[in-house]
Amino acid sequence: MLRNASSADAVLAEIAAREWAFRRRHVVRELGAYVPLRGSLPRVDPQTQHEKLGFWSEVLQDLAAIDLDALSHAGKEDLLVLRQQVEALRSSQQFRDYERPFNGFVSFWDDTAASIREETFDGLQKYRAAISLMRGLPRYFRENIENMKAGLARGFSQPAVILPAVIATIEAVLARKPEETDYFKPFLAFPPQLRAEIREELKGEALSAIEHSVMPAFAELLDFMRHTYTDEATRHISAADLPDGVAYYEMKVREFTTLEITPQEIYDLGLREVETCRGNMTGAMRATGFDEDLPAFLSFVKNDPQFYPKSAEELLMRAAWIAKRVEGRLERFFGLLPRRRFAIEAVPDSIAPTYPMGTGAPGLYLVNTYNLATRPLYILPVLTLHEAVPGHCFQMSLAAENEGRPPFRSETYGIAYGNAWALYCEKRLGVEMEIYQTPYELFGMWSFLALRAVRMVVDVGIHANGWDYERARTYMSENTGLPAHVVEAELNRYISWPGQALGYYLGMMAIERARETTEAALADAFDIRAFHDRILALGPVPMTVVEATIDAMIDEHQAKHLQTI
Repeated sequence: MLRNASSADAVLAEIAAREWAFRRRHVVRELGAYVPLRGSLPRVDPQTQHEKLGFWSEVLQDLAAIDLDALSHAGKEDLLVLRQQVEALRSSQQFRDYERPFNGFVSFWDDTAASIREETFDGLQKYRAAISLMRGLPRYFRENIENMKAGLARGFSQPAVILPAVIATIEAVLARKPEETDYFKPFLAFPPQLRAEIREELKGEALSAIEHSVMPAFAELLDFMRHTYTDEATRHISAADLPDGVAYYEMKVREFTTLEITPQEIYDLGLREVETCRGNMTGAMRATGFDEDLPAFLSFVKNDPQFYPKSAEELLMRAAWIAKRVEGRLERFFGLLPRRRFAIEAVPDSIAPTYPMGTGAPGLYLVNTYNLATRPLYILPVLTLHEAVPGHCFQMSLAAENEGRPPFRSETYGIAYGNAWALYCEKRLGVEMEIYQTPYELFGMWSFLALRAVRMVVDVGIHANGWDYERARTYMSENTGLPAHVVEAELNRYISWPGQALGYYLGMMAIERARETTEAALADAFDIRAFHDRILALGPVPMTVVEATIDAMIDEHQAKHLQTI
């Protein structure tokens, strides 16, 4: 065991740097996190997968050799965070998640497009890297197809019920001309320092790469998905029916909640919170003056055109207006604001049918303008608070700008932490910042929160308690008020991505408990800006670290108070 604190911290830093460099070489794009565009796509063949398992197993052994008590306070925190990340990576390899390299929300093929469309192209090198990446798609797609064949052979596939919507995203790419694809988007505008002849050369090379590499790769993938995967995919929807499925689901629960909690505990909590949210939805409904029951109100807001945008532009402009209203009130709640701004854009057409209502990442807030009849305007405040500001765009930019954190904390995204913060922004801050201006918007907030509570019930219901598709769909429809199209898209996500939706509500409750504890302990000395800054300074961490950090904040204040007595 290492006993010298500075020595222990140095060893940890070396392990972390080595692991981070390895992780960067093997990742195309991490959900919600910025991964710089490289000119090559990683190998994903079985030999490489075996090497990844061995590497992350060795890293965990190296971390276990460090005495936690020998580390500085910052080192202890870094060790806890890194170990949780690497344990999730190793477990994913052990269960061979790479044999299911897509789900109802994300996919290996769209990750390649996202790595290009979300990059900032500020020089010739980035354009060359994009062209090189496109040329590598055939090899990368084939290796993923071979992995999926291995998954099919052992009964480890995505459920057949989600495949029509997934296949539609591949068809959407092939239905476009090369210059209309996301891969060509950066070549429609260039930085001014690139000469005209260089621009034309790059355009020609990009179009050639799309025509001769990208499109053939997608065509081969489509043929496989239509004629092999669809025929052989499992008809079950529960993770428990996969090989070693019960253990697999328990692993996913730990990964996505970062808490020691059982599926049944989550299920029971979800049932209680659904009832709470439903009561608040009814209260907001009554505040509108509507005197019938909740199903009648849901039918009313679903069919009345006053609640829906007439164009994609109207939806985007309303989102921008709400975002600016929020930004005008930030300094009352935060001491530190991110330097980076964010754009507001429509979700690309190729993925919009299966995409959520919106997503946020550093520099970009995507709003889904597909099927406007399912995009009520009264949900835009809660969506913007969650995805843009002070939710994901805000939080992730602050994390990336925190030079005091190692890259495995500043350049990654923790689903439990990130969404716990975003839900806290929806519920607590949205009300305190007075963003909800009508009872309809409050109804939208409570219906969104009900969706997150419903997720806890439905996810565990499907993957541990034997629920079938119809039971899950009926429960979601009755308890969220969301349109059928949105319910089915959400349900496909839970079915195909076990456990991913569980950390949201649990994490929000942890932040709310931390705030209540801090307010009670500090009384008049409580500073809302200091509280928020302390949580946001952590970056993506397990929720237990959030709770420990707030405890430390209270101890620090009380120690200072004693010194002044």
